[in-house]
Order: sequence, then structure tokens, then C-alpha cells
Amino acid sequence: MDKRADEVTTEFTLNGKPVSAAPRVGERLSEMLRERLAARDVKIGCNAGDCGACTVLIDGDPVCACLVPAQQAAGRVVETVAGLTEEDQIAARLAESFQNHGAAQCGICTPGMMTAAVALLRETPEPNSEQVQDALGGVLCRCTGYRKIIDAVVAAGTVRQPDTTTGHAGDAIRRVDGLQKVTGAELFGDDVAPAGTLEIFVIRSPHHRAGFTFGDLKAWAKSTPGIEVVLTAADIPGRNVFGVIPDFADQPVFAESEARFRGEAVAAVVGLPEVLATFDPSSFPVTWEERPAVLESLEAMTPEAAQLHQDRDENVMCGGFVKCGDPEKALTDADVVVEGHYRSGFVEHGYIEPEAGFAEIVNGRVEVHACTQAPVMDLDALEIILGMPRDQIRIVPTGVGGGFGSKLDISVQPYLALAALRTGKPVRLTYSRTESMQSTTKRHPSDLRVRIGATRDGRVSGMTFDGLFNTGAYASWGPTVANRVPVHASGPYKITDYRAEAKGIHTHCPPSGAFRGFGVPQSAIAQESLFDELADKLGIDPLDFRIQNALDNGVPTVCGQVFDQGVGIRACLEALRPAWANENATATAFNAENDMLKRGVGLAAGWYGCGNTSLPNPSTIKSGVRSDGSLVLHQGAMDIGQGANTVITQIFATALGVPVSQIELIGADTDVTPDAGKTSASRQTYVSGSAARLSGEALRAQILSRVNAGPDAVISLTAGTIDVDDNGQKHSIDLTALEPDAEGYVLRAEETYDPPTKPLDENGQGIPYAQFGYAAHLAVVEVDTKLGTVKPIKFVAAHDVGKAINPMLVEGQVQGGIAQGLGMALMEEYLPGRTENLHDYLIPTIGDIPPIETLIIEEEDAHGPYGAKGLGEHVLIPTAPALFNAIKRACGVRLTRGPATPAKLRAAIKELKDGN
Repeated sequence: MDKRADEVTTEFTLNGKPVSAAPRVGERLSEMLRERLAARDVKIGCNAGDCGACTVLIDGDPVCACLVPAQQAAGRVVETVAGLTEEDQIAARLAESFQNHGAAQCGICTPGMMTAAVALLRETPEPNSEQVQDALGGVLCRCTGYRKIIDAVVAAGTVRQPDTTTGHAGDAIRRVDGLQKVTGAELFGDDVAPAGTLEIFVIRSPHHRAGFTFGDLKAWAKSTPGIEVVLTAADIPGRNVFGVIPDFADQPVFAESEARFRGEAVAAVVGLPEVLATFDPSSFPVTWEERPAVLESLEAMTPEAAQLHQDRDENVMCGGFVKCGDPEKALTDADVVVEGHYRSGFVEHGYIEPEAGFAEIVNGRVEVHACTQAPVMDLDALEIILGMPRDQIRIVPTGVGGGFGSKLDISVQPYLALAALRTGKPVRLTYSRTESMQSTTKRHPSDLRVRIGATRDGRVSGMTFDGLFNTGAYASWGPTVANRVPVHASGPYKITDYRAEAKGIHTHCPPSGAFRGFGVPQSAIAQESLFDELADKLGIDPLDFRIQNALDNGVPTVCGQVFDQGVGIRACLEALRPAWANENATATAFNAENDMLKRGVGLAAGWYGCGNTSLPNPSTIKSGVRSDGSLVLHQGAMDIGQGANTVITQIFATALGVPVSQIELIGADTDVTPDAGKTSASRQTYVSGSAARLSGEALRAQILSRVNAGPDAVISLTAGTIDVDDNGQKHSIDLTALEPDAEGYVLRAEETYDPPTKPLDENGQGIPYAQFGYAAHLAVVEVDTKLGTVKPIKFVAAHDVGKAINPMLVEGQVQGGIAQGLGMALMEEYLPGRTENLHDYLIPTIGDIPPIETLIIEEEDAHGPYGAKGLGEHVLIPTAPALFNAIKRACGVRLTRGPATPAKLRAAIKELKDGN
């Protein structure tokens, strides 16, 4: 008698060793490798063959393991990145090259990239860029912008060992956590649970708005084999509410009677993994009553629209406001006035790692391991939801495979904690790609009306800005967007007469939250597009127009804030002048010889305030020395790919005066590491970096004071001893003679830094941020006027970072931010219910990103560590407007609604030609 497929052992060779497993019917190779054979270096991002994160080699050929039935591995040779980097010399050299180039950021796509690249290098030892792009085209990356990956693969045959340095501020050292990324050893949210752990399936609304009722859940669970428990709002011991801003916390863990958006959770099923692997949610006893929904901001503000929250009239969540001077008079007096109505849609974060985690009960406490950007905020939320003392809850973050703002909000954490407490057993939960895209936050759609005036000589004279931001069903970071945008909507320019107002509007859409820029990229598209229109009407070169109006030291912002130093926007713009002249000349020559293809060169500038807007924003960093001479840095700033682990360690090492290589890093963990604040708003290099500098300086002061050494003395750590060389005078501290504290430290320092800000008054005047970063981008595009396609040819990006703590990581952030800005401008728009996967929702691939030249500007900040400023958000802000301005100069079309898809641009080109 024939055996069932799940009774047949599949035997094959995995990384050079014979293995066998008995996969169930329909099991994917990726699942068998990870869950039955412990190959967690194989990452899963979509289970649809869209992202390529699970790429392995089968008989030497790269394939997506999620598309291969497990049984088809029988008799084959399978290689994963862990085995390759351990045994294969090509892979070992490639791993070195990836680290040398900073080609791994968050690391979730790196195993797939590495594996695909090894297959290429075996066939083509010295590939060119085009060959790399072809070979790696099936693997998506959301962090790097791909250019460093291309460089690393091209250089893999001539890899060199990096120079030995102290790694202090200014050194372009490798990431301190880079080796784990390139070998696949870093553990992300779905990598930490033991195989066989109970799993959770969340029941979600299939409608934008719906009432619902349950059947007999207890009877259903009892009669369904393998189901442990069903959780609903009735099972929450604390309060059924969460939100990142306490005064606006409004989102339930489980909806109670009405679901307010498609994908909202109403229940969770906890059961055996083999049962939930084939679970049919239509069998769950819930009845839906679809109700009329509003999906657009203007519609939601009408009297006929359903009110989502009782205390928010006309569905207005809140607003932000900034005013200085008399903008209406200035616009009346202006010689030229331009105005526009600019709109944008939802943008999906598109990180390659879906939300995932694991929870267990340890000595009566609940421990949650999950991917997060804000572990202490997770703790705050669970304290409320679980109704437990916070000392009974522990948050241990895993690696984070990209976040970009969305992983600031809790996702899997409450379901994990509730299920672990209810069952008393370990549980795990990983969102499917569709589930992730349905239920997590997005970039706010915007509806902006802007007017800007100028005098004949090119001075900006008055600006008004009115913006509506679709914040979805719940607040999330909507209040931050509403308050941040009016501060930034002027751009980095001197505008003495200004009014800006932004409102967050509730709709029956997924919550809009934080996404790299908090609304500023949307406002920059409007402002920078209109600046180009003004310059054209005045007959002034667009670069000269911007430089003429650029902010400078000693010049008030629209909030009345004056910086004595560090205003670097003019330097950024001036740095683009050579490329602006050269690329325009090249485009003019190209256009003279081509009728269908047209090139354009666009400019845009941007600025971004680092940290919270006029609110406390502290970070704390702890360090210590053990009696054996080991030096430990407790670094709680979540590294989501941007390089916080490396940069903050470099700052600390600089302050203490020791090499980075001597520092042992302990990451975020609410039991052992102080709160370094959330990873958002480009704050970690500045705020947590400042705390690290203070901690290093305090520890250094303790050491020097013990031997009465001067401030320039040299510190050396050896086994059990600290040696101090004070201008030739030698001292030693015997660490074994010192009494250790409860954590085993004989010397320790814990310091906090909070940026100096002041509240804004009723007109938005005050000190919203202690520092801003500045940027200016130049984009060159080629437009096919017949097809409406846009091909970016080149970017030149000038960024004032104050002090480049690690220039290689600066370049990586610039390239990655530009890739996301390019996606926002040219292809990305999330449509609830329609683009809920990575083949309907498009993000840039390795073939979409052109060469990027990074110009690092260093106008030292008065507050940042060694003058450093934040960077993460700034990069995305000028990218989209630079592209839209380049499109206009290529084909004459001014798009006011993105993204610039071929259909949209082709229609606009046709309308322009027909109108002429």
C-alpha cells in the first residue's frame, strides 16, 4: 500500500551533510529547512517567491525555497548561506566584501543576496554591474538601495582585509554586527521559537467596516482537534487599548463589536503548528455585517460620514499649526504667486521581515521576544493590556529585518503575551505577508493645497499650506505627523510670512503611522515643486533661487528658532552646482538628438528636525568594566539596519579613549539595558549617541581620577588591569582588587541625554528641535514620451550630517533612503484590499536604482556628539520632489499626484500635447 507523502522520509544533502526529514503534505522546502532541520539562516519574507529572501542553491542553481515542495529536495544537494560561508571560499570572500562595503544593513535579505551571488560568482568570477543586477534581480532589499550590494559582489574576487583602526568617530569601519548578518546567524522575530511551539492564527475583518458576532467559541475550540484556546476582547485582563501616544491611545487589541478597517483583529486561535498550517479561517464561527465605509479624508469630514471615534468631530483627530508674519499680505504684495493641489496615497513600508515573535512564561513572568523599534514602549503597552506590574514583563527584542517606522507600533506582542499567559506554554506568531500589509501602519495619504509668492528679485514672499492627512481608523503617529508637518512645510528656507495647518482625518483604512519622515516627504513634494514653478516664472535658475532663499546661521526658521551654527543647507546646495551644470548640459545635448526619449535634471532640498517635536526625548546608556578587564556597553537603541550598534559604539569608544574592538555589546533588553528611546525621527545618532558620549566620558573620568591622571592620558585595557599612560607616567589599576556590584561591574557609568527643546505656542513659535539635518538632491531621469516610463539615470545627494561618525554607513543610509523615495515617486501606492502582497505592490528592485554619488557635508551641530546630526529620515525627503522636477524638465508635465506610473504620466503627456 502506498504511503502518504507525510509518512515518507525525504533524504538529501544539506550543506555537505546527509539529512532526512518527513515533511507534511504541501510543506515548502523553506519550512522543512527551518523547522525540521534548524536551518534558520534561510529567511522567509513572503512565501510567494516575490522577495527572494529564502533563496537557496539546489544542485548549484538559485531557487526560492518557498516555491519548492519539500519532497522535491529528495536526492538533491541543497546549500544555504550558513553552509556556504563556512565551507565555500567564494562565499567566504563574498562575506568579507559585503562587510567591507556595508552591503548588509538590517540583514534579512542578506542570506538570499549572498546565496544568489555565490551562484553567479561560481559561473562568472569577475562579473560587471549589469551581470550582478541580472543575477540578483529576484531578491528584494528595502534598506540598502542595492548599490553597495552590487559593489560588494563586483569586488568579491579582489577582497582585502580592512585597515586596522581604533574605530573612533570619523572611521568608516565595518558594522560591529556585520558577521552575523552575512552568515545568516542573526536571529529575527521568526527565528527564536523552538520547532513545534504552539502557533497563533489571528482572525481579521475581511471588510473595511463591519459589525460581527461570534458563535459558540468554546464549543468550536473543544470540537476542533489541535486547538488550545480562542482569544477575544473578553480575554484581556487589563485594558483593550493601545497607542504610541498616550493621550491618543484608541486602538483595541481585538475589536469588540465593530471592525473599523480591513485586516483588524477580532480573535486569535492558538493551536498546534500542524493544525494551523492547514487551518481554514472560514470555518471559524464569526458572522460579518458589512457596513458603509469612508476611505478618503474629504468624504470622512462630511455630515453623512460615519463617526469613527465619538470625541473627534467630523473625524478630525487633531491638527498642527505654525504662523509667522502676515502671509496673506505678503502673497498679495508678491510679484509672482504659484499654487497647487498635491495628493499622495498610502505607501507600504515593505520591510522584508514580516512582524514575528515568540513568548513564554519564565518563573511566572511573561517574556516576549519580537522584532520592534521600541522595546520600552512595548513594555508600556503590555503593562496596560495585561493589567500586570511591569516588573512581571520582559521584552527581549530580536533582530529587526527593517522597520522604517511601522515597527514602533505593537503588532504581534499582545497576542503572544496573552496566549502564553492563557496556555502557560510557549507560543509563536509570524504574520503572513498579506496579513502584515493589511494590518500594519502606512505612510499617510495627503491632500495639500499650497500657495507661495516671490518678488521679482527672487525673494520668497509669503506661503500658505493647508494639509489633510488620512490617518486611518486609529491615531498611531497621526498626531506627530499633524504637528511636525507645519514646522517643516516651508522647507529649509527663510520665509518671514507663513501659515501652515495640518489635520489628521480618520477613515476606515489601515492606521497611518510613522514612515521615514512623518509626513514631511509629502509636504516637500508640494513645496519643492512650487519652488521650481516660481523660479521658472521669474526666469531664475532653480538652484540659484534656492540658494538665495536658503536658511543660514542666525536666520529665524518659521518657528522663530535661530541657530548660531550648523545650518548646512546652503553648503548642500552649493555642493550640487558642478553636477547641476554638467548634467543639464548633457541633458540638453541628449534631447537635441532624441525625439521620443527625453532627459531632465531636477533639484530639491529638505530638512528634518531630529527627535520628538517639543517633547522630552531622553536616552540612557550604561557602561561598565568587569574585574577581568572586559568592557561592556549596554546599547539599547534598536538597530533596524541603520547602524546604531556600530555608530553608538564608535561614539562611546571615542569618548572613553579605547578601540571599538575592545567593547562587548549588550543590546536592548528591558531587564538589563536602560531605555535608549525609540528608533525613530532620526534621533539615535544624536540623542543616544550623546548619551553614549556622556557615559564614555564619565567612565573615563572615573578611571583617570583613580590615578590622578590628566585629561589627555591614554587608557589601555588588559586582563584584570587598566593601564594609564599620563604623558609617559605609567599607572595601573588592579581591577581584581575592586568590589563588583550586583551586575559584576567594578566600574560603571550610566548617563542620560535629553535634547534641549521648548514647547510651541499657539502660533507654533518656539524650539521644536535642538537640531536639524539638511539635504539637497539632484536627479537625472529619462522619460519615454510614448510609453510614459521614467528611468532614473543618476542621483547626486549632498547631506549635512554635522560629523560623519561612520562615512560608509552614511553612504548606505543615503542610498537606501533614495531607493525608498524613488519607489514613493515612481511606483508605490498601497490600495487597501487590492495591493496586499509584493507582486501587486511594487517596490524598487536592484535594476531600478541608478548610480548614486554621495557628497558628505559637515557643518557641526552645537549639541550632537562630536557635531553629529541624524540622517535616516532626511534622505527620503528631497528624493521624490527632485524626481518630479526632473520629469517636468524632461517632458513638460507637472504631476501633482504620485506615483508617476507609466499610465498616469502617459495620460498627462497626451493631455499636454492635445492641449497645445
